[in-house]
Amino acid sequence: MVLGCSPDSVEKQRKFKEKFALPYRLLADVTHAVAEGYGAWKLKSMMGKSYHGIERSTVIIDPVGKVARAFEKVKAEGHAREVEEVLKQLTRQK
Repeated sequence: MVLGCSPDSVEKQRKFKEKFALPYRLLADVTHAVAEGYGAWKLKSMMGKSYHGIERSTVIIDPVGKVARAFEKVKAEGHAREVEEVLKQLTRQK
C-alpha cells in the first residue's frame, strides 16, 4: 500500500491527486502530527528566514508495522526507482 502525506488541506490533496492521476491515497496532515512523528517536520531556512516545514522523505513500513527503511531529503527524480529496488530487496529477504 502506498500513502502520500502532506500538511495540505483535503481539498488541495484531492486536486493534486486528480491533476497527476495518482493511484494511491493522499493524507492531509494539516496539524503536521504525522510529519512530526516521523521526523519530517523540520526547521528550515530560506533567504535568511527560519520556518518549519516538511522535509520530503519516504518511509517503508513492513507488514508488522516496523520501519524497514527511511529516506530523508528525497529528490523526486529517480527516487521511485530507488524505492522499488529496496522493496524488491526486502521481498527477497522474506
